[in-house]
Amino acid sequence: QEINIVVGTHALIQSSVDISNLAVGVVDEQHRFGVMQRSSLGDREIKPHILSMSATPIPRSLALTLYGDSDVSVLDEMPIGRKKVKTRWIAGDQRSAAYDFVKQELNEGHQAFIVFPLIEESEAVNARSAIDEHHRLSADVFRDYKVGLLHGRMKTQQKETVMQQFISGEMNVLVSTSVIEVGIDVPNATVMVIDGADRFGLAQLHQFRGRVGRSDDQSYCLLLSDSLGSESIERLRVIEKVSDGFELAEEDLRIRGPGDAIGTRQSGLPILKVARLSDLETTAKARKEASMILDHDPELELDENLRLASRLSAILDKSFVFSD
Repeated sequence: QEINIVVGTHALIQSSVDISNLAVGVVDEQHRFGVMQRSSLGDREIKPHILSMSATPIPRSLALTLYGDSDVSVLDEMPIGRKKVKTRWIAGDQRSAAYDFVKQELNEGHQAFIVFPLIEESEAVNARSAIDEHHRLSADVFRDYKVGLLHGRMKTQQKETVMQQFISGEMNVLVSTSVIEVGIDVPNATVMVIDGADRFGLAQLHQFRGRVGRSDDQSYCLLLSDSLGSESIERLRVIEKVSDGFELAEEDLRIRGPGDAIGTRQSGLPILKVARLSDLETTAKARKEASMILDHDPELELDENLRLASRLSAILDKSFVFSD
């Protein structure tokens, strides 16, 4: 029997999977896929329509919407009855105050996530780990509550058991790594604590924050950081003030750079230089001019466009030679 719709993971874009008559490809959580992975969907003799979805587009994707390579639609309304998650950046030496606040929410019958960047302690990275902190928090700070642990090295059955206990309300606090970034829906959870928040990008932080605020109860996101680096503080200040995912993506674009529109780098300074990508009026004029040239001479074969063709060829060659 012919299959009309296939739902899957990265496995669908392996070279061994051949979908010869693909008409539409939908990439959800687009920021979790690499450039080559996404492009492989459209790399076919008959080009399919491609729809990419993300709560926080990566800098390169946002830049492409400005350059004119992609059309964009924005869903900027919250579900009825939902409240914005209140977000606060807290210095690492104020952890005890943050955990006191978590206890207040637990005592009101709610639940909490506490996320760490590492599974186990590492000499190479100065950050707290989920396993060590789970042991400490369950034995000390939250000894009067049931505290669970979730990370990527656990067996599937173990992870499912822990999640079911948290969803059912048997567990008060879930200590975790980034495995809870997407696909978790626990309306009774009203607090998200992200320890080592400076170790995560804006898109990840926004995804973590989205695990709470899923009911009509007020929810909170606490960003704990020991870092005093200017860029880290700037990013945390941004997410503290901005709750809209698209606006966060624009800030990410400003801070990290757009990457290569014609290469594979998803952030950083582009080889193709523009004065200010945020100058929308100039960008719009450039898009219009480019469309007029391509409509009139799509292969850039006319004498007046030969120099342009040569420059573009050089830029493309350089981009792919130096792409990450």
